[in-house]
Amino acid sequence: MDIEHSERTEETAEQPAVGDRTDPATEAFVAHRNLLFTVAYEMLGSAADAEDVLQETWLRWAGVDLGTVRDQRAYLVRITTRQALTRLRTLGRRKESYVGPWLPEPLLTAPDVAEDIELADSVSMAVLLVLETLTPTERAVFVLREVFDLGYEEIAGAVDKSPAAVRQIAHRARAHVAARRPRGIVSPAETRAALDAFQRATETGDLQGLLDILAPDVVFMGDGGGVKQAVPRPVVGADKVGRLLAAGLGRLAAMGPMRTAQVNGYPALVLRLDDEIDTVVAVRIDDGLITGLYAVRNPEKLSRMRRETTLRR
Repeated sequence: MDIEHSERTEETAEQPAVGDRTDPATEAFVAHRNLLFTVAYEMLGSAADAEDVLQETWLRWAGVDLGTVRDQRAYLVRITTRQALTRLRTLGRRKESYVGPWLPEPLLTAPDVAEDIELADSVSMAVLLVLETLTPTERAVFVLREVFDLGYEEIAGAVDKSPAAVRQIAHRARAHVAARRPRGIVSPAETRAALDAFQRATETGDLQGLLDILAPDVVFMGDGGGVKQAVPRPVVGADKVGRLLAAGLGRLAAMGPMRTAQVNGYPALVLRLDDEIDTVVAVRIDDGLITGLYAVRNPEKLSRMRRETTLRR
């Protein structure tokens, strides 16, 4: 049963809302807001920080002489990228003191995100974790080139590098990501089938059924942020992960229903306790087996699961 998609994305109070289109600057920002949020989120893996970046982008955009702007979309993306790069370096320092594994903030995404296969893949938990292994500049270049198909000259202006340097960075980042990302794009149907089998196994405590869908080198990561109980470090290997999940998730499932929802473009499991979202479980699949399990429990990271987020390329 799918979780209800009853609430929608809200604008921050300081930024212009859709009904406030009173001048060209506001109209342009509102028209591209979902795109700008997607750029910032893919660079940061944090919706809260992406919203802060949009606020900073709006403040700078509001002071621009539009008569000097040839391409408003490109100009806004450039501002957003620069602000996201600054925020990404700050976020990196915060992660160093973060309690336990750090996972991207899950988003309840609109159905049309899943229909754009490349966009869904780029915001999937698995790919966002791969992007975490890039340097800030590599991540910005990869996102702008591979996801948003910006030209090298446009990207050069956003990251303060020459077009030739951007080409080299893009090549290096592309090879780095290709070696670590899931092998081939996984369909939502494949993900849902794996989740269904996973859910049945954990709810019944069927260890063998769980082992049958876990890859031998599966990795389980839990993010409680020091607020909720979670594994303190990644757990590796089908036997260890299977036993941990058969015990832990079985108890949680007995406390409340686990339902499916569209999270970051793919089906995921959502556990509610006392009508509040307690845990979001996303998976990575390679060759039909689960190779990554990501459980987000930190309450500060679950606020975007209460309303749909619209993403755009």
